[in-house]
Amino acid sequence: MPQSKDTYGQALYDYHRAVFQPPLLLHTSYGGIEDMPVEVFFRSEKDLTTLEESALHLCYGRVLDVGAGAGAHSLILQDRVEEVIAIETSEGACKVMRERGVLNVVNRSVFKYNPQGKFDNLLILMNGTGVFGAFSNFILSLQHLRNLLKPDGQIIIDSSDISYLYEDDEIAAQKGEVAYQYEYKGQYSDWFPWLYVDKVELQKLAEEAGFSSNIVFEDENDQYLAVLKPQL
Repeated sequence: MPQSKDTYGQALYDYHRAVFQPPLLLHTSYGGIEDMPVEVFFRSEKDLTTLEESALHLCYGRVLDVGAGAGAHSLILQDRVEEVIAIETSEGACKVMRERGVLNVVNRSVFKYNPQGKFDNLLILMNGTGVFGAFSNFILSLQHLRNLLKPDGQIIIDSSDISYLYEDDEIAAQKGEVAYQYEYKGQYSDWFPWLYVDKVELQKLAEEAGFSSNIVFEDENDQYLAVLKPQL
C-alpha cells in the first residue's frame, strides 16, 4: 500500500490548481469508506453553515485559526479582525493557503507552537475537538491551548454527538474516539486519531481543565458550537 504523509494536502493542492482527480476517500475505523467533498474546504462566505457564521461573528482582535485547511475561515476573518494566523500541519494545505492569499500561515502542530504574542481567540472548527485525538489527551491539551490565550481570551470550538455509531454495551469512555485514513490517487495517509465529544462531556472536561464553557449554538444534527474561557 503506497504511503504518503500528506495525501490530504496533495488533494487540496490539486483542487486549488484545477487538476484534482476524484475521489478523496476517507477510511474509517467504525466501518465503511466515505467520499470527501474537497470543495467544502474552499467555500466562500455565502456557503458557510449557520454554525460557522456564528463562530466567525464571535471572533475579534488576534485570532489563531487552528487546523485551517485551505484557509476558508482565515480569508474571511482577515477582513474583519486585527490579525489572523492560520496554523495547519499539512504542508500542501499551507501552500494552498499562501497562494490563496492567507497572510500569516504556520506549518506546525498547535501543540508545538510557541507564538510571540497571545491570542484573543483560538478558532477550532470542522469538528474542532478532533485535534485532541483521545479523551486521555483532552485536559492536558486544553491546558496547553490556555497558554496561547490572553487572560480574557476564548476558545471557539465545535463538535458533535456520534453515539449513534456505537452499540449500547460499548464502553462509554471510548465513544467518540475514532481513526481515519485518507486515500487519494492510490496514495494512503497514515491513520490518525480523531475525537468527537458530546456537549455534556465537553463541559465536564472543560471544567476539569480550568475553563468555563457555554454552548452557543446547536443544530438538528447534534452538532454544536461552544465557547471556552479560562477561569481566573
